[in-house]
Parts: sequence; structure tokens; C-alpha cells
Amino acid sequence: MKAQSQPNSRLGRSVPEFKRALEDNLNFTRGQAVYTASHNDIYNTIAYTVRDHLMDRWRRTVRAYYEANPKFVYYFSAEYLMGRQLPQNLLYTDTEALTRDALAEYKLNLDRYLDEDAEPGLGNGGLGRLAACFLDSLATLGVPCVGYGLRYEFGIFEQTIRDGWQVERPDEWLKFGNPWEFAQPDEMVDVGFGGHTEWVNDENGKFHVHWRPAETVYGEPFHTMVPGYETQNVNVLRLWRARASEEFDFQLFDVGDYVRAVEEKIHSENISKVLYPNDNTPQGQELRLRQQYFFIACSLRDILRRYRVCNGDDLANLPDKAAIQLNDTHPVIAIPELMRLLMDRHGLEWDTAWDLCRRTFASTQHTLLPEALEEWPVGLVQRLLPRHMEIIREIDRRFADEVRARFPGDEDRVRRTAIITGGDDPRVRMAYLACVGSHSVNGVAELQSQLLVERVLPDLAEMWPDRFNNKTNGVSPRRFMRLANPALCQLIDKTVGPGWLNRLDDLTKLEKHADEPELQQRWRDVKRANKCALAKVIADRGGPDVDPDSIFDVMVKRLHEYKRQLLKVLHIITLYNRLKADPTLEIEPRTFIFGAKAAPGYDMAKLIIKLINSVGETLENDRQVADRLRVVFMENFNVSLGEAIYPAADISEQISLAGKEASGTGNMKFALNGALTTGTLDGANIEIREHVGDDNFFLFGLTTEEVYARKEAGYRPRDHYETDDELRQAIDSLTDGTFSGGDRELFQPLVDSLLNHDEYLLLADYRSYVDIQDQAAEAYRDRNRWTRMSILNTARCGFFSSDRSMRQYCSDIWEAHPVEVPEKDTP
Repeated sequence: MKAQSQPNSRLGRSVPEFKRALEDNLNFTRGQAVYTASHNDIYNTIAYTVRDHLMDRWRRTVRAYYEANPKFVYYFSAEYLMGRQLPQNLLYTDTEALTRDALAEYKLNLDRYLDEDAEPGLGNGGLGRLAACFLDSLATLGVPCVGYGLRYEFGIFEQTIRDGWQVERPDEWLKFGNPWEFAQPDEMVDVGFGGHTEWVNDENGKFHVHWRPAETVYGEPFHTMVPGYETQNVNVLRLWRARASEEFDFQLFDVGDYVRAVEEKIHSENISKVLYPNDNTPQGQELRLRQQYFFIACSLRDILRRYRVCNGDDLANLPDKAAIQLNDTHPVIAIPELMRLLMDRHGLEWDTAWDLCRRTFASTQHTLLPEALEEWPVGLVQRLLPRHMEIIREIDRRFADEVRARFPGDEDRVRRTAIITGGDDPRVRMAYLACVGSHSVNGVAELQSQLLVERVLPDLAEMWPDRFNNKTNGVSPRRFMRLANPALCQLIDKTVGPGWLNRLDDLTKLEKHADEPELQQRWRDVKRANKCALAKVIADRGGPDVDPDSIFDVMVKRLHEYKRQLLKVLHIITLYNRLKADPTLEIEPRTFIFGAKAAPGYDMAKLIIKLINSVGETLENDRQVADRLRVVFMENFNVSLGEAIYPAADISEQISLAGKEASGTGNMKFALNGALTTGTLDGANIEIREHVGDDNFFLFGLTTEEVYARKEAGYRPRDHYETDDELRQAIDSLTDGTFSGGDRELFQPLVDSLLNHDEYLLLADYRSYVDIQDQAAEAYRDRNRWTRMSILNTARCGFFSSDRSMRQYCSDIWEAHPVEVPEKDTP
């Protein structure tokens, strides 16, 4: 008798079925009983059960992709800041209500287990969060994609504040495992380092190069599902962990030399231990280059394997089936690696391989800072990757010939555009290699893309004007509105109707309601509730009691001098000095909220963190001002904390020096959640202002052209110090002991930097900044006006969806198209 097919009980959508699935996963996957389960056991059980629903979609996605054989987008990034997975996957599988109801039958509350969800430590800032948003949007749009990167065992670091100073601790995000990933040790890839090359002719007289590495490391893949919202598509994030080729030297182990027996294992596996080692030492620099090559070598081998499954061994159609996007300069060593694979392993001639490479690769340049344009010493590349250095030299030689043919006699241009610099310390310039080896080079905001062409890479842009383009960044509205600000989303649903999360331009429908008193009051109610929620988070983390009716003035981002957190501090000190001079002064109460990590070796940034905390402590202990000015530094800022902060902000501080910020994405998250921006004409601030309108943006500071002109004319920061009494008083307070317990030397390095160098023109922009902050405070007093401005910021920022960004990449760069995944299996 033929067995009747039964529906998969693991995927049931009723409470009893879901409860049974939970029990099955607890018993058979977790190996626990209800009565012996810990909190972590229950969290993992919830994760496995939700994951089952994703697995069913992923299975159907794989089938649909293989049947369609579409062009895949392969995203190469050294960072991915994915955020917590459980809240997102509950939303994307529509199982949150099921989970809550099933857990309630055990007298358990889902919210308790959301805190068990560790945030993957796979990035340190906007670059990684942008990559995560892009993966989310590609899955939501139905575009086949695999994200490739490193599975760091330890994230950048966990930040704590002790006596106002940043202290770093290991980010042990994998301490209790990760239920969202699947290890695939049977698909390990071998990666070589060092050794030498052999140039030989075979029996037919054909020339070959063989690289004989001195060291081999294995890459073990782990994949995590990346679901789309309100679609059946599930893409993949594939991360590589380094494994030693041998666990230990048995002969050394056998004679009792245990340390040397495992040295090679430790050395090999250090590659994926920690995110971005400090590269200001030779050892750190070498490890960073090892990391970059390791993950792209594994990834390219994986891509070629995938290609051959559906397309055979003929690689002529590779650019029609694979679009590889290099996210900044970290993965650019992929260009010579693909050339090596095509020539040395697949026997292609140089011109054929180079044509395939250029048509397959596209690159994104994320910076304007000269120090961030990555370069590697030729000696280091030669020692670690001898075959790649040969290929880079040949690329450089052929490109120089191309420049000479285009600009005869212009040897200075040849020198300026060289991939390998000359001199006593020759270096490989990765940004130049990326431009030469890609068919598209894009910036991430209109101004930054313009400056790339005009000031950073002008010679290359002149050679290939059609190669350079702009793709303004965007953020995922599912993560930073629906998950972060559900109350606001419900209000928008009631006002404009559902469906706007995947069509963010629909937010413009809010505009016609912006003056309605009922909407304004509900908008204010949502904002105040979010501020109360953040106030509780601050108190629970040991911070002060903050007033939700005060202005929440927020600056959360990586700590770097060009982002000018120090300018914000000077403004706070100015307000403090005003109140000390006149305690009766009417001032709108403000809560200044900071969140930032400084790179471990960045002493000046760490000193600024100390200053922020010292100013906060001084204000907190001064009864004259404590109820009107408060400073909160929220340690260990990450995606999850950002989700609590963005919806609560009244003012978004985007105050980098014009011409320094590539784009920014925090500015978009704040604006979409109704915060008003105080900002310069820098990065995506310019486009935000264009969209929300001049009247709904607090603009200050020099323009990019004025910054260059001021520096070229010989900028003297002391002129501003000597002519502005409030500025002089604020700077003097840094060394008179006011904020340092009487220590006059503690903050002297900050004062010396400001008065003698002021590379980022804080003093030049100070007066403009203080004045615009006074205007913002005045606007806040008119609650109806402020609420209208807040509504219009949200209504007009639909452009800043990562969905829009990905559509532009797909149409203009990748020529990639969606693939529909059926809701059910087809015969």
C-alpha cells in the first residue's frame, strides 16, 4: 500500500503545530527536555524553528535559480553588520505571533529570548551595515545574490567605558554558537601563501606558470540565509573560516614539544580570528593582507565551481553569469587572483582572461581620505603572493602602455596613474588596481562621486569617463523602520495604507497630511514613546535619568576626527558656559546622546571619548544645569542599539567637514524616522537636504570649495580663537581643569591640535554651527512647526531606500534581473 504524503509538521502555521515543532527542535536538535532547558536552549529552539520556515523557502529558491540559470550578483565585502537575526527572521517568516502564542502556553515571553540573540560581530561601521542592507534589498527584489566575506571569530571589540576611557574587550559573539549558520566542511577550499613560481613550457611548447606555495590554509564555508521581505526568495551570505591544513605535527607532539606541534595550526587559523587587526605594525599588516586574499581566493573558487555546475567548463560566458562587486579596496586582490585562475588553471591567454576580468568586476570606492586609499608594500605582496605580484606588474606595465598610447609624451601622467609606485618604498595602490581592472567604478553619494572624478582619481576618470558613476547609498526600511520603529510604521500604515515598506516612494503620500492636527499629535505621541523607551535603555545601562521632553540631540557613528564629535562637544561647553554666566537664561533643555567606538590605536579619538564623558560628568554634578543639559555616552554602539536610538532622536548630527564623508547612512536612518538634520554640505547630506527641502534641514559650515580655498590660502585656526569670545572660553576650559578634575594637561593634545593644525576646520565652522543650533532650539519651541518638519523629513526620504540603490546597480552596472520563486513546489 502506497504511503500517503503528509504535510511537513515542522512548517505548520497553527499554534499546536508550531508548539510541536518547538518541542521537536528542543528534543531532537538541541538535545534537551522541557524541564532541563536553559534560557539559551530555549532561544536556540526558537531560532531553529523559525529557521525551518526559511529553509523551506531557501530550498525552493535554489531550485528556481538552478532552473533559470540567471546571472548572479556576488558581493565581496570585508564587513557585514547584519544585526540581530531573530527579530528580522520572525518578521520575514511572519511567525512572531505564532511564536508568542506557542511560548505563552509554557508561560514564557518571547521578549526575554530576543536578548539572547547575539549580534554577529562581522563589521565595525557603515561599510558593513551598508553591505547588510544591500543583501536584504537584493533578496527582497528577488535578485540572485551571494555575499562573500570572512567569518571573524571575534568582532572588532566590545567597548566598555571605565573612568571615561574606552576599554576594549574581545567580542565573543560566537561564544554560545550561532543557530543561523550552516557549516559546510565538505566544501573546503585550499589557499596558498608564499613560496615561488615556476615558468615552464609544456610538450606542445605552450607557456605555463605554476605557483608552488610554501604554506596552505583551508577555507571552511559557513552559509547564512538572507531572506527577502514579502517574497519567497532567500539568498545566502557565505563566510569563510580559516582551518589549518594539519591539526598538529604528530612527530613533535609525540616527543612532547606540544607548543611547536600546534604552532602552524594557530598561525593558519589566526586569519579568521579577529576583524581588522591593527595594521600599524608589520605583523598586523601581513595578517590583514592574508585576510583579504584568503576570503577572495575561497570565494572565487566557489564562484567558478557554481558556474561550471550549470554552464560547463567553457568560461567565455562568465561575465554573463557572474557580476562581482568589490565593496571598497579590501577585496581588490581578487583581480589578479581571477587572472591567475583563468590563466594558470584554465589555460586562457592574457588578453582573453583580462577581458573576462574587466567585464566581471565592478568596484565601489567608499572614501575620500588619502590615508584610507589602501596601499600594500611591494615586498610584502611579493613574499606572500609571488604569482599575484607578477600579474600586478604585468597589469601595471600594460596599463602604462595604454596611458602612453592615449597621452603620448606625458610621462608624468604615467607616473601619476601607476598601479605600482616608484621610489625607495614601492607600493601597490589598490584603488588604482580596482579602477583599471573593473568595468564600473562608483561612488556612494553625488558629491563624493564628483570628488572622486575631480580630485581623487582625475587621471583615470579622464581616460574612462563612462566607467565612473554614482550610486547613492540607501538603508533597509525593514530593519530601520519596521523593526526599529513599529509604532511609527503602524501610524504610516493608517495614514497612507500598507505596502510602502517595499515601495518607499509611497511615503510622499504623508505630505498632504502634514498639517493635520490629529496626525501631528499622533506623530508626537510616537516620538515621545520612543524617547521614553530610550530613556529606559539608558537607565538600565547605568546612565542618568533623562527627560523625554528635552531635545534628544544625537550623534552616533564611528569616532574619527573628520566626523567632528569634538565640534559637538565645543557646542555643549558653550551652552554650559552661557548658563554658568547667567543661570536665569532661558534655554531649551537638551539631552546630548553619543555613541562611538575609536580604533584601538587611535589615541586622539580615545581622548575625545574621555572628554565627552568628562563633560557629561561635570554637567551631571552641577545642579545649576543638570536638569537642562545632560550628556550620555552609550557604550558599545552597534546595530541593535542604533535601532533604539534612531526612532528617539529629535536632532541628527551630521557635521563632518565638507568633502570628507563619502556618504553616511546614519543620516538616512535618522531622517526616515523623523529626526531633523543639523549638517554640512557633505556626503549624502546634500541629497537629503535636496529631498526634504531647505526649510527642513539645519545647514551650516563651509562648502567643499570653500574648504579647499581656505586651506590653499593658508588657514590660521588661531584667528578664530582670538576673535570669538565664546570659542576662546570653550577651548580654554579644556585646559583650566574644569572638565578634568583640575588636571590642566589631560586635554592639552586636543587644544594643541585645534590651535596649531585644525586639519578638519572645527574652528572655522564653530560660529556657524553654534548659530544654527540656536535656530534649531528656537524651532523646537514651536511644537507644531517642528512636528510638521519631522513628518516632511520622513515623507520625502523614500529615495534613501537600499531597494532603490540596488535597482540602480542592477540596471546600470550588473545587468541582473529578478527570479520568481514559487510559493509551493511544482512538479
